[in-house]
Amino acid sequence: MILEVIVDISSAEVDRTFDYIGDDIPLGSRVSVEFGKKRLLGFVIGKKDTSNFEKLKKATLIDSPIDEKQLQLMDYMRSKYNLRYIDVLRLFLPTKLREEKNPEYTRIFLKPTLKLSYDDAIAQIGPRAKKQIELYDFLVSKGGGFLAQMVNLYGASAVKGLRDKGLVDETDVHERRVPLGTLDRKDKEVVLTNAQQDAVNQIVGGQGVYLLHGVTGSGKTEIYLHVIEHFLKIGKTSIMLVPEISLTPQMLGIFRARFGDKVAILHSGLNASERYDEWKRLRTGEAQIAIGARSAIFAPLTNLGAIFIDEEHDTSYISESNPRYDTREVAEERAKIAGAVLVLGSATPDICTYQKAVEGKFNLITLPDRISAHKLPDMEIVDMTYEFRCGNRSPFSSTLIDAIGQALSRKEQVILFLNRRGYSSFIRCKDCGYIPTCDICDVSMTYHKGEDNLKCHYCGATKAPMTTCPKCGSHNMKNGRVGTEKLVEELESIFNGMKCLRMDYDTTTGKDAYFHILDQFAKGEADILVGTQMIAKGHDFPNVTLVGIIEADAALFMSDYRASERTFQLVTQVAGRAGRAEKKGRVVLQAFWPSHYVFKFAKTYDYNGFFGTENNRRLVTGFPPYKDLVRVMIASTDADDGRESARNTYIAVRDLQQKYGKFPFINLTRSPFKYLKGQYRFQIVMRLDPANAEMVTKDTYKIVSDNRPKKGSAFVEINPQNLY
Repeated sequence: MILEVIVDISSAEVDRTFDYIGDDIPLGSRVSVEFGKKRLLGFVIGKKDTSNFEKLKKATLIDSPIDEKQLQLMDYMRSKYNLRYIDVLRLFLPTKLREEKNPEYTRIFLKPTLKLSYDDAIAQIGPRAKKQIELYDFLVSKGGGFLAQMVNLYGASAVKGLRDKGLVDETDVHERRVPLGTLDRKDKEVVLTNAQQDAVNQIVGGQGVYLLHGVTGSGKTEIYLHVIEHFLKIGKTSIMLVPEISLTPQMLGIFRARFGDKVAILHSGLNASERYDEWKRLRTGEAQIAIGARSAIFAPLTNLGAIFIDEEHDTSYISESNPRYDTREVAEERAKIAGAVLVLGSATPDICTYQKAVEGKFNLITLPDRISAHKLPDMEIVDMTYEFRCGNRSPFSSTLIDAIGQALSRKEQVILFLNRRGYSSFIRCKDCGYIPTCDICDVSMTYHKGEDNLKCHYCGATKAPMTTCPKCGSHNMKNGRVGTEKLVEELESIFNGMKCLRMDYDTTTGKDAYFHILDQFAKGEADILVGTQMIAKGHDFPNVTLVGIIEADAALFMSDYRASERTFQLVTQVAGRAGRAEKKGRVVLQAFWPSHYVFKFAKTYDYNGFFGTENNRRLVTGFPPYKDLVRVMIASTDADDGRESARNTYIAVRDLQQKYGKFPFINLTRSPFKYLKGQYRFQIVMRLDPANAEMVTKDTYKIVSDNRPKKGSAFVEINPQNLY
């Protein structure tokens, strides 16, 4: 049998199959192969009876971790996103399966030997070896113990003594690591509303893609749970995706309370052993429900019944680094291959998703009401230009300060949202205007007071804070716009004795840091939670009655056709954190441009009104969903090399108009961030008619591959999340 093998090397030069002799093994098998002078892992993706090559080497079977339906998904992703075989295959496997050695995490387990009676063993130890006797008694009473733990409890010499005397037997035992094992949540009996039950009935009795459009607090999660319960009863599995790792503990707690050990978790925050253990539980059928961020879409489940994508509008579902893909599109294809239903849930669906529902391409289910005693919280919009004219230089309006004080006096909790981390967005010399910038990125550096440094939020480089201007020698410095770190400092100076937590990228770098911050807040150990967009969605805190939104219009000034949509989504999502239980909620939104149409619709949570206005703007200006946006990004450490590559690529892409007709728009320019992470950046942006966009894009892939810069990289993005 001839096996067609992909070797585990991510390179365009070897992005093809190589023929090996082997047994008739399943497609998707891992094999060990000799490649050149090295021994490498490979994956069998095809089989045939003959080969055009002579003297083939042999492939040795290791195991079969990938099934044929996953290989179908691989073919789709290669075609859709122009990805290499191995880059897709790696998505299906935990990192421990990229090694030939045994991936099981094992520990040495000690048991008292059965060869001697207790009295004989004690006699052999001797009365003077008291620690050895204590250790032996412990092992007898508990039936054994792990070597490392026994060393910690009784000392290395006591353990060595028993081992040298042959009084313990040793075995290698696999110990499962349980991610977030301390989660403690009780299941509650829920009676579905008529609207929820109708939604469940439609989903379990239908097929294809469903958009579950429900306001915040409308009970979408309970619908997910009931649909999963239905599929479990008929022997089918499910995948539940959430946009942020920070949401995983909450969702995991809810699911574990309902389904127990049938649930496994997959996300990038797990260590290698934890991820392998959870992957194996799903692969063997021990767990039937996978929960996690976007990587969980590749969970090794068979007999798939349903896939759920909560907060489907979230940009984190788009992978912006290699391999690049849109999780929603991948999920739709996986559901189609498996014959499963796909449920997209959101209070503020992506404009393109909602358009598909309006056109009948997706099934639309609407939940217009909350299930709690109170309706959506009242939203008050504060004009910060007026506050500024009145002499208020604080990031908080007088309205928000009063509202926070009232909430704290009632022993209620507050969430404050500001989508900017750090202490201040920059430091500027007041005399000459100089602003420190990153040496390897064309961006200003953010000041972090806690670390007392300037930091680049793109490459991570740091500098000492500027106290003297290197340009004019002045000591007269001014801080830029406030970040979450500064916000907490201001709150602590205003409200004495108040306990405040901060949740942003800087405070959540440690393992399970998300969980610990949210757990503290949920237990009432803090009065105020300040954070960036990671606090804006999905969280459910019954005692939160006030949400403050600082600089709600900050994102509106970005040169991005999605700016209005993203602002509306963020505002609506974060506002939905207030009043989710028995207490009425209130939202104070601060903006310098309060008359913008986004806030008019956000104030009344009118998604349909916003969709109508925004959709019409997209139609008039020629942006998605009416045109496809394609960007070619060229980056090189050498400016001339990047410029030549960009020019040659642009000429070849522009000439495609002779084949497909004139494009609505095509342009070559320097990227807005001209220099990033040590590379000069150029971009070609096209708007294409959907009728021929796929064909143009495939030709563009080939052109880009033929004209890559010698000292950099080039890639194609379809409807990119940003144009920077």
